[in-house]
Amino acid sequence: MKIVGVSGALAGSKTLQTVHEVLAAAKNINPAIETELIDIREYDIEFMCGTPLSYYNDDTQTVVNKILQADCLVIGTPIYQASISGSLKNLLDLMPIRAFKSKVVGCITNGGSSKHLLVTQYQLKPILQYLEAIVVAKDVFVHNDLFDVETAEILDNSVLRRIHKLAEDMLYLEGKFRD
Repeated sequence: MKIVGVSGALAGSKTLQTVHEVLAAAKNINPAIETELIDIREYDIEFMCGTPLSYYNDDTQTVVNKILQADCLVIGTPIYQASISGSLKNLLDLMPIRAFKSKVVGCITNGGSSKHLLVTQYQLKPILQYLEAIVVAKDVFVHNDLFDVETAEILDNSVLRRIHKLAEDMLYLEGKFRD
């Protein structure tokens, strides 16, 4: 089984760190799992313009295909202006209809206001459900105050426990769906 993590941030390292933590927790639960972390900052992903995937540049095709080939996904995004990042929304717009059919997807977000706690419920999950993902019921929100300013390491043990639980739930659902 392969879990692909997607960090939907173009700036900073908090989102990348949160996605990495979920992948590490999943690997800790089951060392046989293959993981890959996609940091969209490392790719030149084109804006979606409604053409077939083959018309986009190599980076765009590579990222979309890595996501499509995954068995399971964890998607992370910072919350900007009470919304998911535009770069993540663009990436999701590039996905074909039914792209996530039979894929378990976990969500992890971070932001500077606890008022952004429900952005995942009202914005990200509906998109994932439209793409026919099996979305893990409980997501994880990490307030920016819970990161080390210099290293972006998560400082709060209760957040780390919730991340571990997210990884457990993803693996449980993946196993149940495959049985």
